[in-house]
Amino acid sequence: GDQIGYHAVSPFDPAKGMVAKTGARKISYTDVFGDWLCDMAAADPRVMGITPAMREGSGLVRFSKEYPDRYFDVAIAEQHAVTLAAGMACEGAKPVVAIYSTFLQRGYDQLVHDVAIQNLDVLFAIDRGGVVGPDGATHAGNLDLSFLRCVPNMVVMAPSDEDECRKMLSTGHYFEGPAAVRYPRGTGPGVAIEPTLDTLPIGRGEIRHRGSRAALLAFGAIVPAAEAVGAELGLTVVNMRFVKPLDRELILQLARTHEAFVTLEDNVVAGGAGSGVAELLAAEGIVTPTLHLGLPDAFQHHASREQLLCEAGLDSAGIRAALLARWPELLSPPRAAAL
Repeated sequence: GDQIGYHAVSPFDPAKGMVAKTGARKISYTDVFGDWLCDMAAADPRVMGITPAMREGSGLVRFSKEYPDRYFDVAIAEQHAVTLAAGMACEGAKPVVAIYSTFLQRGYDQLVHDVAIQNLDVLFAIDRGGVVGPDGATHAGNLDLSFLRCVPNMVVMAPSDEDECRKMLSTGHYFEGPAAVRYPRGTGPGVAIEPTLDTLPIGRGEIRHRGSRAALLAFGAIVPAAEAVGAELGLTVVNMRFVKPLDRELILQLARTHEAFVTLEDNVVAGGAGSGVAELLAAEGIVTPTLHLGLPDAFQHHASREQLLCEAGLDSAGIRAALLARWPELLSPPRAAAL
């Protein structure tokens, strides 16, 4: 039988025995990764692809066919996947571990001891980060930013769109040390993807909307919703890009010119990206009123990504409501941009 197909059965028409058609399929973050890996493998013979039994789910089918000698499926052995990558890196290879966020938890010891302590060139392509949806609590990726940002030597990135995901993967590849690109399940906002292997400056965010009063510091998939709210209320919106290292210079600049901060992430609030911002401000002796928005201190139930984000208040309506509950004066006409 079709073991892969029956592993995760989609809704189907029982009368016809056919999977229900959902219209034209959009490119997913998983697709972006799979295409990037093949392109980078063509450019760099040191690239190796590793997966713990998730060839299809992690987007490695094409790579496994085009580069069979550089493809390693270690079966359901996440610890071995990470240690294998460490060994390859010791010998000069550039291994890429394609893994679901929830399954990386099984390889955390190896990530710390075998990769990070040695400061090895291993790239973690972390799929299903944040809110995953119908697969429920066991497959949710709501803890990864918290357990990754505390590891020394790590660079941790979260893309806001498909093109940025590709650039972050290239950034991680060329970085000398362990790096992680953490992206969500499903599709992004649908931006055009440049077919290059360009990189991003490490630890630098970008201002998406210039406003005043409050600055929304958004990480990863929450950026589009934050942009919508910021544009409506006349607030500054920043696509932070890097969970580690944070853009210290930009954060301090915004703290001098804004009255309040809002951090937004599809990760638990405890220990997440927002906690990093709070730690930075505290270390600098800066007291800026800050609202931290993220996933609740609870395991996710079975629902669509859209429903779960709505329940967590991380869609545009929820973000707007949270801001106005904290600072009702934001409904007043915005002042001139502070930047």
